[in-house]
Amino acid sequence: MRTGELTEDRLARVRALLLDAFGGEFSDDDWAHALGGWHVLAGEEAHAAVVERAIEVGGRALRAGYVEGVATAPALQGRGLGSSVMRCVGELLERRFDLGVLSTGSHGFYERLGWERWQGPSYVRHGDRVVRTADEDAGIMVLRCGATARLDLTQSITCESRPGDDW
Repeated sequence: MRTGELTEDRLARVRALLLDAFGGEFSDDDWAHALGGWHVLAGEEAHAAVVERAIEVGGRALRAGYVEGVATAPALQGRGLGSSVMRCVGELLERRFDLGVLSTGSHGFYERLGWERWQGPSYVRHGDRVVRTADEDAGIMVLRCGATARLDLTQSITCESRPGDDW
């Protein structure tokens, strides 16, 4: 569903799930990053959002689906709900985007679903300035889609700056 298709009540329940799953560590900026795109839901128990972001790889602009707010209710983790949601996310990315991108510390979960660790240097664009974000390198993962099936993962990757975490 698109963000605009969700009722205020449903959005409030999604945000409550995210707060619970992240132990209360899901900021207003994190929430804002998860809005304005698509939401994949498994009832009230699991969620992931995909928002469009301009990502450059090796200086080439790509239409990227950036994954945010991936969470499963703590009592139900390990039962496959998150994997199911992320498989649907992968299908959405394949249909609509050149590349899927996310930032995580949980590499194994995503690698099982076909995501790959980015191997090149990462940057963030602040207007006309491009700044190296070496501390983000290890967390960036991509899902290559169609036209990017042979994308060189050792190139530079750049995102636009945003409030909160850039990546």
